[in-house]
Amino acid sequence: MSERCRPANARIGFFGLALAASLVMAIELGSRLLNYVAEEFGEPARERLEQWQRLKNMAAAADPERQLRLVNSFFNRARFINDIKHWGEEDYWATPVELLATNGGDCEDFSIAKYLTLIEMGVPDEQLRITYVKALTLNQAHMVLAWYPTPDADPLILDNLINDIQPASQRTDLEPVYSFNGEGLWQSRFKGKAPRIGDPDRLDHWVDMNERLVQSLEEGRP
Repeated sequence: MSERCRPANARIGFFGLALAASLVMAIELGSRLLNYVAEEFGEPARERLEQWQRLKNMAAAADPERQLRLVNSFFNRARFINDIKHWGEEDYWATPVELLATNGGDCEDFSIAKYLTLIEMGVPDEQLRITYVKALTLNQAHMVLAWYPTPDADPLILDNLINDIQPASQRTDLEPVYSFNGEGLWQSRFKGKAPRIGDPDRLDHWVDMNERLVQSLEEGRP
């Protein structure tokens, strides 16, 4: 388990708060990107991206809880690899294309890929929070995705550590620290009103990931 799932350095400045959501809703994986991935990472990598596209199209009309199960299961098939070994950096937030092309990532990468995929399937941004937690059993930092069917609900937790999607009240091994989505950044609690502490553009790695996602779609390469 990576110990690099920590808050990124703050950066103040204007950034489209829902950039990731608006971009991903328009994603159609072009042949140039698919061909590049196949050449660089092999045909299995191309097939993973095509499976991702089919999943998004197939599950778009499903009920939200089925979408959660399908997305969680799909991405949890990828390998866990820490950032130093995988990217040569201490803390790197990969795009979903990078995660699937290399068939590996760490907790941030899994959580971001699940978040962006569910957004494209039509799950409202306000129902999703990428949540930085302390994994108490492991005594280290971790990141998960939380889904709130209503603002005051006990959220369901999507986690690369386990395939079962459980309510936060049953995940006593997780202690929330902060959370964010395309609309805001909060000092986090799993239940109850959490104080807003800013916008997601304060997270440098989030901004950088969005910029690389734009670039990959424009240039046809991860």
